[in-house]
Amino acid sequence: MSKTVIAKDDNPSVRFVEIGEEQAGQRIDNFLLRLCKGVPKSHLYKAIRNGEVRVNKGRIGADYRLEPGDTVRVPPLRLPKVDEPRRVPPAAFPVVFEDDAIVVVNKPAGVAVHGGSGVSFGVIEQMRAARPDAPFLELAHRLDRETSGLLLIAKKRKALLGLHDMMREGGGRKHYQALVVGDWVNDKQHMRQPLLKWLTASGERRVKVDAQGKAAHTIITLQKRYGRYSLLGAELRTGRTHQIRVHLASSGYPIVGDDKYGADEVRAHFARLGLNRMFLHACRLEIPHPLTGEALVLTAGLPSVCLKILDYLEQHR
Repeated sequence: MSKTVIAKDDNPSVRFVEIGEEQAGQRIDNFLLRLCKGVPKSHLYKAIRNGEVRVNKGRIGADYRLEPGDTVRVPPLRLPKVDEPRRVPPAAFPVVFEDDAIVVVNKPAGVAVHGGSGVSFGVIEQMRAARPDAPFLELAHRLDRETSGLLLIAKKRKALLGLHDMMREGGGRKHYQALVVGDWVNDKQHMRQPLLKWLTASGERRVKVDAQGKAAHTIITLQKRYGRYSLLGAELRTGRTHQIRVHLASSGYPIVGDDKYGADEVRAHFARLGLNRMFLHACRLEIPHPLTGEALVLTAGLPSVCLKILDYLEQHR
């Protein structure tokens, strides 16, 4: 458990938070997003860049990982009161696999994985509310809000660290299915364009292909062609923000329903057909169990609304 101390600072709203074992290993930006409910991400990142957020009295970057005993200086952002209860409605999500170390759920589209950026809560907060006796529940990776499918959650700190190590070392396989605009030709294609994150004037996060960006690798396979549209498989070999979406859009094949990198007219057309979401689904996870090393192969079929769209395209291509 973390410990909050009201600081004797020039501003009485400044707080120091001492990091416990359960918070150790988290990135400072993710820790603040969870702590500072209702504060826009852009404000939090600005506070980090300006040195208003400090760890052990020193400046840090947004990617700094907390350690037990760290003292985090939290500036006067719009924070909830220390003892204010958070009203999060509990929710149960379809469980694909669970043991004492991990739980894998099938996340629906339209649900954020965690609170932040104008979203007061997400899957992880709702699962904690539904499982009040669970001592530890933490996201092992992320899915975009409009992406459905397999979401991996750790139930033990050791499992979380093991999963993070595996992903950093390129272990395991994460497979997706995407319906894109365009007639895809190649049976298999490796996409390695570097990706750079940036913020719009309104503070929204975006990603673009840029030589100054981070290395990214997506393997695309053709699953079926529908004339003007194609169903693709996408395997992530790195885990950059919006990686599949940007790699495909920058190549001229935006994902159907993508509100950031796709065309409004395409999204409106498919909305009239009943698809009010992005057609991107995390369908398969192949990972070694973080504690036992046992090979796990977990799958989640396409949601019914996506299957109906494919049936429609098959009939009308």
